[in-house]
Amino acid sequence: MTYLEIVNSVLRRLREDQVDTVAETSYSVLIGDFVNDAKTVVEDAHSWSALRTSIEFDTVSGTAIYPLTNAGQDAEVREAMNISNSSIMGMSNRSVMNKRYNLTTPAEGTPTEFAFNGTDANGDITVRVYPKPDGIYSLFFDAFIKQATLSADATVLKVPYNPVVQLAFGMALRERGETGGQTAVEQYALAEAALSDAVAFDANKYEEDTVYYAV
Repeated sequence: MTYLEIVNSVLRRLREDQVDTVAETSYSVLIGDFVNDAKTVVEDAHSWSALRTSIEFDTVSGTAIYPLTNAGQDAEVREAMNISNSSIMGMSNRSVMNKRYNLTTPAEGTPTEFAFNGTDANGDITVRVYPKPDGIYSLFFDAFIKQATLSADATVLKVPYNPVVQLAFGMALRERGETGGQTAVEQYALAEAALSDAVAFDANKYEEDTVYYAV
């Protein structure tokens, strides 16, 4: 469902005229803002399969810090691998990395661990790997990356559209203050149910991520 279609879906529920572009009226722009607010809430509620992507890059000898390009600041990294070494990379933390790189001479070799290291000038998460690469190694990160704020009419929403529509409608009802029957509280309950159903359906696609084993 496109950004424009979602906005018009909310407008119809509000008994408002549809628009040919989200920027057509000040009210359609407001509804567009609600749609993006609802999108953020829905994205934060679950690790959606539609947002799952792979980030791959090659290391440079002597360089330890790398950006996860286009990941933004809120990406969730599920797994990291050193493809060149056919191994899983363990997750460390910044404190440990700071000690390794600042209080001692860091070991050099094939990376076996990583830690988050803030963001770069583009707002993308960066990682520091250890040992410091002594050559070119191909690293792979399995991540969930949120979709950019919807702005173009034809942009297709990645997460399930129904919870976004229902939640944006609830936000619009709350802002309006009167609804001709349905209250914002009732609509928020419907939106919550729609989101719960969507999460349950999507979780079935990656059952291995929701099954826990005793160790």
